[in-house]
Amino acid sequence: MLIIRNGTLIDPEGQRTFRGDIWIKDGQIARIVEREEKEAGLSEGGQEAEAEVPDGTEIIDATGLLAGPGLIDTHVHFRDPGFTYKEDILSGGQAAKKGGYTGIVLMANTKPCVDNEETLSYVLARGKETGIRISSCVTVTKGMQGKELVDMESLKEAAGFTDDGKPLLSEELVEEAMRRAHALGKPISFHEENPAFIKNNGINEGKVAEALGIKGSPRDAEIDLIRRDTALALKTGAKVVIQHISTKEGVELVRKAKAAGADIHAEATPHHFTLTEEAVLEKGTLAKMNPPLREEEDRKAICRGLSDGTIDLIATDHAPHSRDEKKKPLTEAPSGILGLETALPLAIRELVRKGYLTYPQLFERMSLAPAKLYQLPGGRLQEGEVADLVLFKDTENFRVERFLSKSQNSPFIGETLPGVVKMTICGGSIVYREEA
Repeated sequence: MLIIRNGTLIDPEGQRTFRGDIWIKDGQIARIVEREEKEAGLSEGGQEAEAEVPDGTEIIDATGLLAGPGLIDTHVHFRDPGFTYKEDILSGGQAAKKGGYTGIVLMANTKPCVDNEETLSYVLARGKETGIRISSCVTVTKGMQGKELVDMESLKEAAGFTDDGKPLLSEELVEEAMRRAHALGKPISFHEENPAFIKNNGINEGKVAEALGIKGSPRDAEIDLIRRDTALALKTGAKVVIQHISTKEGVELVRKAKAAGADIHAEATPHHFTLTEEAVLEKGTLAKMNPPLREEEDRKAICRGLSDGTIDLIATDHAPHSRDEKKKPLTEAPSGILGLETALPLAIRELVRKGYLTYPQLFERMSLAPAKLYQLPGGRLQEGEVADLVLFKDTENFRVERFLSKSQNSPFIGETLPGVVKMTICGGSIVYREEA
């Protein structure tokens, strides 16, 4: 048995925080005791609970710590199989645990890509070695070629479907994919950048691109496909996820689609609610990603969208690349940055401390909503639920230096951020503990 004592508990489903204890037994939350009631002798589990602590129980003093459901990231690249020099499932799992994550949904753009049962089985088997819950999407189309749908019915063990990294351009194919995903009850997610609009990807077409003498990726590339896919979501009834939204217009399109009754969801990344295109001038390729960082009004619109629930998921788009790859010229280097080990601190700084979200709302976006959408264990701090938890101290700062990820491609290196993860628990087992 494990007891977490005297923490500030975050309940995203009940939308409240309170001081209390969590009793963990056989991988589940066996009991939650609110400390105020216990100390007043009013709780059924008060003094009696103290006497019932079995021998050998580990008791964790969580005084000064916050404890919430383990984080769940619905958009992660672990590069395994095929690109394991950047990251593999085990190294990615280590990074996830340090970041407070107990659940990960992998993207399918590996080599070979996850478009068949054999590759999916490999990924899921490797995931079981990490100590956390690893699931994976499969591609929408065979070989991510955008031409022929995979056999979705035979791949229903997957968490969902996506050709992330390659926009799907055939409206007819997208509509059919949505219908088939809907019949299976699985979410289908889309990378929304129409390449017909883009001259140089990874950099916003705006004042920074102009100063650098390149063309960039215009906002219309995203707006065009979000407009199409929100309309198709309404038409088909499918659970559609707009990935890593970056424009204020995209946020508004999602808002309107939800109001019209579409089963539409949207992800925001920590880098898109934190940084703007100016970061490229300082950080170079470390601030290059698809879709690109945009303008301050876009960043603020994403924060507002998270606040009012238009954007219901915070996902990192964790995208490791080697140092040599990121040293290439701006127009040649690959897009993408790390995210798992800095997501919670950035959310604390940019969303909680600036008043956009309370902690229960933050954990709804980072844990409960992902669990519900992808039908995963976790996300809830309630008796009888799986004991997947993160304990962290938001009054303690740390300097971003090195990551547990194999790669180190982050624009946040050198920054001091709030929120140190002290412990990550998955299925009742401590899978990460901060070194003393």
